Order: sequence, then structure tokens, then C-alpha cells
Amino acid sequence: MGLEAKFLQDGFITTTIDSVITWARRSSVWPMPMGISCCAIEMIAAADPKYDLARFGSEVMRFTPRQCDLMIVAGTVTYKMAQVVRRIYDQMPEPKWVIAMGACTSSGGMYRSYSVVQGIDQFLPVDVYTAGCPPRPENLINAVMEIQKKISKTRARDFQDNPLINVDAH
Repeated sequence: MGLEAKFLQDGFITTTIDSVITWARRSSVWPMPMGISCCAIEMIAAADPKYDLARFGSEVMRFTPRQCDLMIVAGTVTYKMAQVVRRIYDQMPEPKWVIAMGACTSSGGMYRSYSVVQGIDQFLPVDVYTAGCPPRPENLINAVMEIQKKISKTRARDFQDNPLINVDAH
């Protein structure tokens, strides 16, 4: 009897573990910045107070792949650098997402040469592409918002192979 009165007086919230994990994951996306060329300047500008990437929980740019869940590849990727980018991507824990920032990253840009990869989707699964040469910081913020929408559509149960986030473990 007293418990019912307390709930009616103060209110309460019910939810599932899946939605709490998804909310936390969506609200704290930690980028791994791969600033390879000129797009890196715009990526850095997105974190300054004028554009304030911190509003989306992404101000913590880590330079160690084991603490990141979003890779932002910004700039021209050569075949020699592609091996490094892939190795860093492989070191990131699941679940992970990728933003291809700029024309050079997405399609090779103006560099139609034997040494430049004509799109990082040849060796990485890309979730969001940003347009521009270089793209404005607003484009990167929009891409982070799109990643957050993708995260919102996932469930923690989709990643049951990972024992750290297995919600059915006893």
C-alpha cells in the first residue's frame, strides 16, 4: 500500500536494458580521428566552440582505437595508408561505425592516380558519407547525427557475441 502511494506521488520510469544501453551508446560516441589531409582542419574546427561537437557527446576524440567506436576518415587515402587505416579499424571494439569525410575519402576526389584509393568503401564498411572538398564542420556534425540515428535503431542484443555487452548473460 505504501509503495503504490510513493509511486503515484513521485512518479517512476520503466525501461529495458536494451534502451538504456542504446541511449548511452548514442549519447557518447567517441571518434577516432584519422586526419590524413586537408579535411582534418575542418574536422578539428567542428570541435571548437563555434560549432561545438560536444553537444552530441562526441567531444572526446581519442587517439587510441581501443577506446573509440566511431572512425572519422578525413582526407586522401593512399594504398600505403589504407593498410594503416584498416589495421586501426580492426583494433576498435564492436560496435563501430565509420564516416567518410570529404570527396577524396569517398571517391578519390580529384586524384585519379595509381596511388590513391578511389573510395575507402573498397576496404572499410562506411556508414555515412559527407560531401564537400573539404566539407564544412556542419557537414561533419550532420554525419555524427546520422550515426546517432543509426545507433538508435540498433539494440544491444544485436551484439550478443561481445561478452562485455551481452544482456542475457547470467
